[in-house]
Amino acid sequence: MAKLETTALGIADVKIIRPSKQADARGFFSETYNLREFAAVGLKTPFVQDNHSLSARVGTLRGLHYQSPPFAQDKLVRVVRGRIFDVALDIRKSSPSFGQHVTAEISADDWNQIFIPVGFAHGFVTLEPDTEVVYKVTSYYAREHDHGILWNDPALRIDWPVEQANATVSEKDRANPALADAVSLFP
Repeated sequence: MAKLETTALGIADVKIIRPSKQADARGFFSETYNLREFAAVGLKTPFVQDNHSLSARVGTLRGLHYQSPPFAQDKLVRVVRGRIFDVALDIRKSSPSFGQHVTAEISADDWNQIFIPVGFAHGFVTLEPDTEVVYKVTSYYAREHDHGILWNDPALRIDWPVEQANATVSEKDRANPALADAVSLFP
């Protein structure tokens, strides 16, 4: 049995990762990240920081976030409790998929993860109460390189599974610019 399954989404650089999971009467064991296994499937990612968020309410929306160079980040996102609708938006100006996005449901029950490379803005909305998300990043947080794109920018046509009026969104994320006005996009 393969230790790590990967599936490319509609934009090939964004991948769903499913690590193996061994269960018995005690519970389960899983290597959620193994440098050798990731390198074997082409993901040579030197993660430097782990982040963990708890969202108490269904409909909590975080995003769309990215960091500009030299602090741009690859992300490996997984859910340890609950379920999210995850979005990766291509913000690489020279990419044929610039301005397009891919989505996936990531959940503790499905034991899947999503790999989002540098050059993408990332966001998610919670689908269950008390959802906990853990993600690894390849660069340290740098406030001066922290940027966002408006989650409900009509030009993006993201079909979020939450009504705008019911979304719990931070003031910071409500103030993000539309993609057309975003700064520090990738060349």
